[in-house]
Amino acid sequence: MDYLVAVDSCGELTPEMKASGHFVNVPLTIDVQGYSIVDDETFDQKDFLRRVAQSPEPPHSACPSPEAYRKVFERDAEHLFAVTLSAELSGSCSSAQLGRALCLEEHPDKKIHVFNSRSASIGETLIAMKIGELEEQHCSFEEIVERVEAYIDTQTTWFVLESLEALRKNGRLSNLKAVVASVLNIKPVMMSTPTGNIQQLCQVRGINRALSRMVDNIVETVREPSQRILAISHCNCRERGEMVREAITKRIRVKDSFLIDTQGISSLYASDGGIIVVI
Repeated sequence: MDYLVAVDSCGELTPEMKASGHFVNVPLTIDVQGYSIVDDETFDQKDFLRRVAQSPEPPHSACPSPEAYRKVFERDAEHLFAVTLSAELSGSCSSAQLGRALCLEEHPDKKIHVFNSRSASIGETLIAMKIGELEEQHCSFEEIVERVEAYIDTQTTWFVLESLEALRKNGRLSNLKAVVASVLNIKPVMMSTPTGNIQQLCQVRGINRALSRMVDNIVETVREPSQRILAISHCNCRERGEMVREAITKRIRVKDSFLIDTQGISSLYASDGGIIVVI
């Protein structure tokens, strides 16, 4: 195997990526009121969403250990990469960096690089795909690192939440604000910052208006869309995801597009009905 890309489990892998043998997920874990869930191929989204809805306490996630990353980096591959959740949102990037350092102590000649996605979910997916694309072009390790870091600089992540309950339970929103937003049917449109944090673009009444506002912002701000892949992840709402993809591709021409269901960590933050878009 010439290369291996480890993506923490907030990043969804497409069926093609899984079949290639070049991409693996490093799972995070989720605790829902004492019930531990490993975010791997055993993840059951419907059961998870049911448990979260019934729990008065917020779910908590834990990033992979440095040892988990070290084991991946010790595999037999010429080039090894990790793509992690934004360092502003999770300790996964720090764990991967430490796992890299531990591996290099024993194998100093290995070529390993950790990419801080400054994104999440399918933002990580697209970065991993970019690595694979450059590997297939037989680029050098150093060129891949340089070009992928430059690619990350151009990425923006948008998302719309159906419910603010997850934010309320995690203390990101007061009970009063959550109740008012629910009563008034207010939906926030969120997007990433250049450093990988989260900012609110706007808030509107109704999910369809929120999705429409998100689509407008994407169409207005994306540069050279014909050279880019449109990626959409959805939490238990494929029809809504297809609607967003159609709305975008009717207005701009993209290189390619795909739609995928969220894994565990993305389901935790997007909540039931959430939509995440990266291009």
